[in-house]
Amino acid sequence: MRITKFTHSCLRIEGGGVLVVDPGEFSERAALDGADAVLITHEHPDHLDLAAVAETASRRPGLRVFAHADVLPKLAAVGDITAVAPGEDFEAAGFRVRAYGGQHALIHSDIPRIANLAYLVADNETNVYHPGDSFTVPADTDVDTLFAPLNAPWMKLMESIDFVRAVKPGRAYALHDALLNETGAKISDGHLARLSGTSYAHVAPGTTI
Repeated sequence: MRITKFTHSCLRIEGGGVLVVDPGEFSERAALDGADAVLITHEHPDHLDLAAVAETASRRPGLRVFAHADVLPKLAAVGDITAVAPGEDFEAAGFRVRAYGGQHALIHSDIPRIANLAYLVADNETNVYHPGDSFTVPADTDVDTLFAPLNAPWMKLMESIDFVRAVKPGRAYALHDALLNETGAKISDGHLARLSGTSYAHVAPGTTI
């Protein structure tokens, strides 16, 4: 499994096929080049660039897109879309995937919560967990590689640290980081490196691990 981190919350996972998680408007469209399947955690534009996904689907008629049922109406311009429910197992681009959660983290009591799915992507050797905009812990499995949100209007750094501690992954990387400047990132990264209880890194867009 090769995992490439693109800007903000987008991951490109390569093995037998190419699986892209959350190609949003903050991310590079190149993440979708040659994609066989796309996982969408939720409908916010920093996680779902509708124009980019629709354009990719027009070039790759076999592209499959998976998302919560609430997101499907927004994907009308995309051909092969599949509704996913929390707890569901399915295959995408040759990987085994399990969906978790169901709700976006609370931003404010005056803002209605929307659907959000976290995804555990696995092959025969390892796995990676993308929580979307949530701190949902996959309590039924061990996580090898966790991507943990670093900064967002809906979170505190304490929540990210506690999330990594609860998941207990083999290693953790920063996710959801485009809204944080270099100075803030250094402070947050330092706390996570010291307190998360695992190997932690904040990698530049385009880095493959």
